[in-house]
Amino acid sequence: VQLQASGGGAVQAGGSLRLSCTASGFRLDYYATGWFRQAPGKEREDVSCISSSGANRYYADSVKGRFTISRDDAKNTVYLQMNSLKPEDTAVYYCAATDLAIAIREVDFGSWGQGTQVTVSS
Repeated sequence: VQLQASGGGAVQAGGSLRLSCTASGFRLDYYATGWFRQAPGKEREDVSCISSSGANRYYADSVKGRFTISRDDAKNTVYLQMNSLKPEDTAVYYCAATDLAIAIREVDFGSWGQGTQVTVSS
């Protein structure tokens, strides 16, 4: 059971990135998948989550209207499209899976991928 996060990079403010979270060993459409981020010197925070059914999505207020979470079941991958990026979006981004229908608390997620760095310059 493994999650692989990718797609991070360095962009200027206002730019876009798409993060990917690909699962191996299990099907993401059986799990809710979330994105979290941790900025230097700060605690990890929730960003977004898509429910196991794919019908429900959650966004933190700080990213609402700029980030979009989606899932491609054929590729067993969850995406986080990040538009209008701001310097405060700079962080290591992690994806995680939970067998709950949907969740936003870290403690509810049992499987975690490695982080991918996103750096937004002003």
